[in-house]
Amino acid sequence: MTTTTHAIAAPSPGAALSPTTIERRDLRPDDVLIDIAYAGICHSDIHQVKEDWGSAIFPMVPGHEIAGVVAAVGSDVTKYQVGDRVGVGCMVDSCGECEYCLAGTEQFCVKGNIQTYNGVGFDGENTYGGYSRQIVVKDAFVCRIPEGIGLDVAAPLLCAGITTYSPLNRWGAGPGKKVAVVGLGGLGHMAVKIAVAMGAEVTVLSQSLKKQEDGLKLGAKDYFATGDASTFKALRGRFDLILNTVSATLPVDSYLGMLRVGGAMVNVGAPGEPLSYNAFSLLGGNRVLAGSMIGGIAETQEMLDFCAEHGIGAEIETISADQVNVAYDRVENSDVRYRFVIDAATIGA
Repeated sequence: MTTTTHAIAAPSPGAALSPTTIERRDLRPDDVLIDIAYAGICHSDIHQVKEDWGSAIFPMVPGHEIAGVVAAVGSDVTKYQVGDRVGVGCMVDSCGECEYCLAGTEQFCVKGNIQTYNGVGFDGENTYGGYSRQIVVKDAFVCRIPEGIGLDVAAPLLCAGITTYSPLNRWGAGPGKKVAVVGLGGLGHMAVKIAVAMGAEVTVLSQSLKKQEDGLKLGAKDYFATGDASTFKALRGRFDLILNTVSATLPVDSYLGMLRVGGAMVNVGAPGEPLSYNAFSLLGGNRVLAGSMIGGIAETQEMLDFCAEHGIGAEIETISADQVNVAYDRVENSDVRYRFVIDAATIGA
């Protein structure tokens, strides 16, 4: 037996999204049924609908920034009860047995984590994401959203929040550290908020100064335009950490030159072309060029608790279901400050 719910789906690669209905599985003993309140639109949703990252599964219901309320729980679930505020991020299952799952980094499961959408579960069924009214998720992959954060501004934290929190946490952003955030978009604005709350001195590096006022309001101390070649010379050797949130191909050597000795540049953006750099840009200063991919479930909960403690939520524009295709166009044109969030009550209404 299954439950029918309303959703928004792309029927084929690159197609416009449209209303549909999907089937959610009946509750297993360790499942949680969630009434979705809000679903964020991540740029990766668009990439997957367009098959920019390889072949995908259609029809596709995107969405891995999900916030809502528990509607029912399976017979073995003790962590959650009806009415709890919860969220779901980029994955909904993993093997739970490999070294990475046991270490709390389920995103690197050796059997492959099960993506919230565009995935196939261990039961062989396709997964459908958060652009829907309800979702059923294994309780171990559900996070609690603390009181004090609105569900609307919490939804993007389940991807944009953890994607930036994890590398900032791992690479030691905090008091006495100078952190540069490359790009002020959906990821970048969260990185600024979180790094500032961690106590770091934050600088935004963006192609132009058009978002400078926003960056400073978010807590950045400085804001520089990388479209001005003199910026790289002026900031040489300044930063302990550079967090690159953009998916554009950058002059990596120029950015590495802005790091202090022993500094790190961490990429969370995914450009379509390979990165190129001179080995001596790393060797000459014991510098590190690294990547980071979301975070495990425990760290995602840690991030949500941190954001609640510091009053951090995403900067959002709430839209109705019939505005999703326009929102996709605007995201691709960098015309959102800073995350679209779908009001799930309008799906199928």
